[in-house]
Amino acid sequence: MTTDGALARLIRSSADPTTAAGAEGCDLCAAPVADEHAHLYDTGQEEVRCVCRPCSVLFAGAGAGDGHFRLVPRRRVRLPKVDTAVLGVPVGLVFFVPRADGAVTAQGPSPAGAMRWEVDAAAWKQLAETCPQLATVEPEVEALLVNTVHGLDHHWIVPIDDCYRMVAVVRREWRGLSGGGRVWPAVEQFFEDLTERS
Repeated sequence: MTTDGALARLIRSSADPTTAAGAEGCDLCAAPVADEHAHLYDTGQEEVRCVCRPCSVLFAGAGAGDGHFRLVPRRRVRLPKVDTAVLGVPVGLVFFVPRADGAVTAQGPSPAGAMRWEVDAAAWKQLAETCPQLATVEPEVEALLVNTVHGLDHHWIVPIDDCYRMVAVVRREWRGLSGGGRVWPAVEQFFEDLTERS
């Protein structure tokens, strides 16, 4: 994933509270976008792009954008506890993204952005057999988001832009080598603010 485009703007605006509200524009037509706006996932650049309402409609159908751009869905589903140990990622704050080619990546936030690991696709399939909702995760644009830090037990299917917002929170609040006293309360607040939607 690159640091250009909407993700970079999201991280910058989260890190700089003086950024003017409403200053964002559509990455396709440059029209202003509202605070709550749609996102496209650019499969070629592996990044999220902001789009205005009229442009988002162009990509709403299956096959729109010839697979290069995919509209990021809005659904969020809170899951019961999912035992992700089978995936072999010893990190308590992580998101798992299935890819169109069958691969699965795990990404965890750090002060520098998201760290990325490859996950065994067979292990993901095995996990999906124990939690059938995982089989519904749309490749590239949705993720399994997990937070088990400090005894928490959050497991969500979320749009990929929620994952990038969480990465931005960690990057904005991290202090020193261990994160400092602000990062984990901010992460907990992020998860408390998640609401289910279809």
